[in-house]
Amino acid sequence: MRKLIFLAVTALLALPALAVAGSPPSPASQAAAVKQCTTERNAGLAAFKLLYGTNTSKSNAFGKCVSKLAQKNEQEHSNAAAQCRTERSADAAAFAAKYGTGPNHRNAFGTCVSTKAKAAAAARVEATISAAKDCWTERKADPAAFKLKYGTNTNKSNAFGKCVSGKVKQSS
Repeated sequence: MRKLIFLAVTALLALPALAVAGSPPSPASQAAAVKQCTTERNAGLAAFKLLYGTNTSKSNAFGKCVSKLAQKNEQEHSNAAAQCRTERSADAAAFAAKYGTGPNHRNAFGTCVSTKAKAAAAARVEATISAAKDCWTERKADPAAFKLKYGTNTNKSNAFGKCVSGKVKQSS
């Protein structure tokens, strides 16, 4: 009986941790991801589909993009919040003066987080677009060599994504 109670209590305590770890992105992160994916798609539809599409026709690219970027937006928001906490703890008055508006500067933290997260997301999108264009050009020049150079799975079908990912990592 004690084991059963212990297991039940343990399971109940683990549920909140699981919910947080696997929680869906916020509506704001989703909305931002839609805008970011639209920007990427408008920069080059064929490259966009090749980068994000997972089915044979690559018709699911937009949804896969939104899902991936919404998760990244959540991470960038968390990183921005940590950076703003550090900056605020260094000098609260200067922090409030720099980011706050209105007479009391009460919105300084939110403004800081928003500014930093948006800047990080914009830089990521620009880096992805630039890398996709570079990889697209390289792929067009010699598709077979491109697959050999970047592909890592058995049929080398992930070459474009690996190329873009590698170039984005190099640029950051």
